[in-house]
Amino acid sequence: QIQLVESGGGLVQPGESLRLSCKVSGALSNLYTMGWYRSAPGKETREFVASITSGWSTNYAASVKDRFTIFRDNALNTVDLQMNSLKPEDSAVYYCNLGLSTWGQGTQVTVSS
Repeated sequence: QIQLVESGGGLVQPGESLRLSCKVSGALSNLYTMGWYRSAPGKETREFVASITSGWSTNYAASVKDRFTIFRDNALNTVDLQMNSLKPEDSAVYYCNLGLSTWGQGTQVTVSS
């Protein structure tokens, strides 16, 4: 059974940084495209944030490009999202995704002064 567990969320002030981590069990994450999505307060839909393919190609939403970085640690079987220069509009529940089919439970990120 494949499981994804996110961690690293929290409350930060605008301009600060956070690093989210997604621990994968039951599968080798480096074989799949892994992604991060987010669901803003009051919204049911999940917005694409970033993804990384098995070939290490990355893709980012325009709203986070140049501020967020997605990367793998194959030894730890994790996929992390480094988030810099955070803005209040980045506040959301962030979800890890494996192969567009498996989701984690989400981790809350709140950016507020």
